[in-house]
Amino acid sequence: MIWLGIDTANTPLSVAIVKDGQLLAEENAAMAINHSLRAMPAIEELFNKVDMSPADVDAIAVSEGPGSYTGVRIGVTIAKTLAWTLQKPLYGLSSLQVLAGNAIYFNGLICPIMDARRGNVYSAAYRYQDGLLTAVIEEGHYALEELIRLLEQDEPILFIGKDTAIHEKQLVGQLGDRAVIAPLHLNLPRASSLIHLVQQKQESDIHTFVPEYRRLAEAEANWLKEQGKEQVRDSND
Repeated sequence: MIWLGIDTANTPLSVAIVKDGQLLAEENAAMAINHSLRAMPAIEELFNKVDMSPADVDAIAVSEGPGSYTGVRIGVTIAKTLAWTLQKPLYGLSSLQVLAGNAIYFNGLICPIMDARRGNVYSAAYRYQDGLLTAVIEEGHYALEELIRLLEQDEPILFIGKDTAIHEKQLVGQLGDRAVIAPLHLNLPRASSLIHLVQQKQESDIHTFVPEYRRLAEAEANWLKEQGKEQVRDSND
């Protein structure tokens, strides 16, 4: 079975082709690349390297978020378009799980970190057991202080993801020796890890599949806030 994996949820870009459990080719980039310009060429280059075409693919896996709104949309749009036009099954997986999948054999909690600005992060905590990543803290949008309180458990915690560096001082300062910072080679999402993990999930419906942002877009939040103000004004009239 041939898989195409796509992760554009954040600044890093990762695409991979896996055949019958063997990684044929993968491209990972940590630079701030415009995914709208780079993602499709990267996929085309990957197929050229392995002497295949998109029609050879049996299934498509994509990181569904959270992360950059634009980045998530680009990856999901490409994956849905390919799945629809090629009539191939589509599978989605949380971008937090994709990161955690880089360290599935860590003996403790695995906590991916994606910066969400203003002291907030997208995060979760997982434990790898019985061949599965099991959520101990649900995926969500957290204030860093709230996340640290939830992590006050008596076991080591591996913080993984390139945005960990932004919050490393506070994480280590408050959690002490229990905070383990992942080495740099584990901090980028890997589309091969996405493909490995997503095979444990059910196929997604192409028509209803949407990104998982884990919080409202700023424009939507501002709109709802304004609507609330309007309702207050109406009730006072």
